[in-house]
Amino acid sequence: MSEPLLAARELVKHYGGVEALRGASFTAHAGEVVALVGDNGAGKSTLVKCLSGAETPDSGTIAFDGAEVTLPSPTAARALGIETVYQDLAVAPDLDPAANLFLGREIRRRGLLGALGVLDRAEMRRRAAESFADLGVSLQSLDVPIGSLSGGQRQSVAVARSVVWASRLVFMDEPTAALGVVQRERVLDVVRRVRDRGLAVVLISHNMPEVLAVADRVEVLRLGRRVARFTAADTTVEELVGAMTGALTQEER
Repeated sequence: MSEPLLAARELVKHYGGVEALRGASFTAHAGEVVALVGDNGAGKSTLVKCLSGAETPDSGTIAFDGAEVTLPSPTAARALGIETVYQDLAVAPDLDPAANLFLGREIRRRGLLGALGVLDRAEMRRRAAESFADLGVSLQSLDVPIGSLSGGQRQSVAVARSVVWASRLVFMDEPTAALGVVQRERVLDVVRRVRDRGLAVVLISHNMPEVLAVADRVEVLRLGRRVARFTAADTTVEELVGAMTGALTQEER
């Protein structure tokens, strides 16, 4: 396999007397979906925060595209082409899908109107429609507040927003949580499309059948450390659960 796009080595992170990460390592390659799994308290959220710039590890190294980097903020991560879809979505329910897609990156009108802060809503809507179509995101309407859309559609918009602005890697934290079967499949199809565009996708999920359905590789955290790595096509739910709980070590596999 080629060199990883993202490689974390021996990350340690303390919150007071709590050691959330105890030498955690992780890798992600371009053009793959790698799932990050572990029981509650395994350190998944803390690891993702460190890798997306939301937290700074106390020690350890992070390499991106072969060069060691520091990620002091999400802005620094975004500058490298890294975006994150959080479990709470962070969408603005009163704004339409196009406005949510360009939230914080609004397009202004040209000339004096733009200098006065007037937004080019028509251009944002045109680009949003193209982006949604490219990712296979089907919405009831681009003219209604996103809060009136179904859970799956809101989730798809949140995923699309990150994908549109990400050029290298996307973290997706429980992107199908609380969705029905049909809605879940739509979101997973978007995940596959993102991978097929050559981006690295890091999927954090508690849904093991879903992980095996969409991921190429799986990395398992337990008690703040990576304890196993699997090729998704060659493993089972039972093996993943065994690694998560400590009942199975990879050497036993």
